[in-house]
Amino acid sequence: MRTWLGACRGALAFLTRLPVGHREGDWDAFRSRPATFPIVGLVAGTLAAIPLLAVDVLAAPTVALGYLLAVYAVVGIHNLDGVADLGDALVVHGDRERRREVLKDTTTGVGALLAVSLTVAALALGALGVAELPPVTAVGVAIAADVGARLGLAAMACFGTASHEGMGSQLTEATAPGQFIAPAVFVLGATVLLWPHPAALAVPGALVGVALPWYWAQRNLGGVSGDVFGAATEIGRVVGLHAGVIAWTLS
Repeated sequence: MRTWLGACRGALAFLTRLPVGHREGDWDAFRSRPATFPIVGLVAGTLAAIPLLAVDVLAAPTVALGYLLAVYAVVGIHNLDGVADLGDALVVHGDRERRREVLKDTTTGVGALLAVSLTVAALALGALGVAELPPVTAVGVAIAADVGARLGLAAMACFGTASHEGMGSQLTEATAPGQFIAPAVFVLGATVLLWPHPAALAVPGALVGVALPWYWAQRNLGGVSGDVFGAATEIGRVVGLHAGVIAWTLS
């Protein structure tokens, strides 16, 4: 139990800006327990969704802005650095080695600017759509999008291969495919029970969002990295939000 508490503390310390503190061994406990990813999604998603409770009181654009600010207040902006680096690597011409070089380059190119702009805009538009839903529904979709995205990260850690030594390898080499079973059964089982709530589609939507940069990285970089984990978090959340809004619209 103490090790699991340390793993959760390490996960929250690494993946969010919450002042949870950390102790020696928390990092190793976290990276060897991928089930902590969706736990972080539940905590971070719940905190970020608090402004959505005001959808019956404030105008939708104001609520959407509150959600957007809350997301980055809770998780920070380091994931956007991954989006930026992946954006530059996406637009560059060359082989895998050239793309890896661009990924590590600290210079911000037009691909990075476009990728970050589109990601933040997509999140804002998704938030605006969620802000049009009833409060409980809106909160449920937002939480499900974050949990789904983090479940996708757990899958990446368990099944992915790293393109090079670094943060990505730290996460992928400490896990095994079998460790994905428990979090997947728990999250997907809860998702089935939520049906026909729109949140039930936000989770698989977020998984698809994570799969997109993961698939691209495997084909074009030879594996995942810390930047891919960060970008997948942001893209997963965005796709999950929009999936939930679409589910509500079509219901």
